[in-house]
Amino acid sequence: MGDSTMGLKGQTKWTPTTSHVMRLEHYETERGERLDQVEIAYETCGTMNANGTNVVLICHALTGDAHAADSKSRQGWWGPLIGPGRAIDTNRYFVVSSNVLGGCAGTTGPASLIPGTDRVYGSKFPLITIRDMVHVQYYLLRQLGVRKLHAVLGGSMGGMQALEWPLLYPNDVARAVVIAANPAFSAMGLAYNEVMRCAIQSDSNYLSGEYAAVSRFPEDGMRIARMIGMITYRTAQLFEQRFGRQFSSEQPLDAEVARYLRYQGDKFVARFDAESYLTLLRAMDLHDIGEGRGGMRAALQQIKADLLWIGIRDDLLYPPTEIRQAVELARTCRVSATYAEIDSVYGHDAFLLEFEQLSELIAPFLAVTNLDEQAL
Repeated sequence: MGDSTMGLKGQTKWTPTTSHVMRLEHYETERGERLDQVEIAYETCGTMNANGTNVVLICHALTGDAHAADSKSRQGWWGPLIGPGRAIDTNRYFVVSSNVLGGCAGTTGPASLIPGTDRVYGSKFPLITIRDMVHVQYYLLRQLGVRKLHAVLGGSMGGMQALEWPLLYPNDVARAVVIAANPAFSAMGLAYNEVMRCAIQSDSNYLSGEYAAVSRFPEDGMRIARMIGMITYRTAQLFEQRFGRQFSSEQPLDAEVARYLRYQGDKFVARFDAESYLTLLRAMDLHDIGEGRGGMRAALQQIKADLLWIGIRDDLLYPPTEIRQAVELARTCRVSATYAEIDSVYGHDAFLLEFEQLSELIAPFLAVTNLDEQAL
């Protein structure tokens, strides 16, 4: 990730953020399973207006968390975009970001204790969907006093959430920024997710998801899964430019690109839970806005919000051609949809790195004169 403490155009280095945990007494998933005492980790910055309508919700990607904005203690994964005078201007907007249901950064997920016990959910955590993530976000915002979202934004799995918002709650969101995400997860995405899943579940320490009970962890499987993921997030051009055919001076048979992938795998093992990763991969697999709504066209016809759909050149997981097709279909369904494209050697990960380009696209889309929007 880039040095987000630098900010954009000389702006302040960090934004005052507040971290919280909110609890829902219970939640019933889309597939009908009940979770009790659901905790939701979230952060806020900026000030909500009296009408509760200047709110911007930030949705994170697969391995993200609620820490989107920079703080004194650490960088946020979207830090250069959030703050006074930035694209997501905290002088105008009240910004909320939360860790998703099923995550492992403070919100209830497989690594959480089952209420009333000393055991974690592990593999017994229920199957969840992108829609479940959005429903939990909705309950969070209601408890915060939000009446309507000025906007919802996200990339990759966060983009899936951003697209589900105006479908699940068409009267409660005015605009959505969907970055590097499709209306339905692609066959290529399904294929890569399956390989990553097999890597984890084949680890001898996985133990059918019950590794926490014996204080073991499928580190090798997680490391390989992350290495696979990193290949899909970047481009061949970037790997060639950065590493080429360089080999380690200490280990002549060790390619520098291999060392980089192992480094990324090691970092990942230290910060993410395996069963949570599998849970979120499955939620991505199930993503299809047309399911249960009569197909994709019928689903798009329900959208009232304005959409800004952003593709990324050379994105292996979400090719721009597919996103453009989705935008054209949305337009035929009379959705106010705009397409824009990021030009980047970083591939899919550009939504976490190309802050200047993102700022130029997002700022004017969010900047409307009247923030006191009433419910539709």
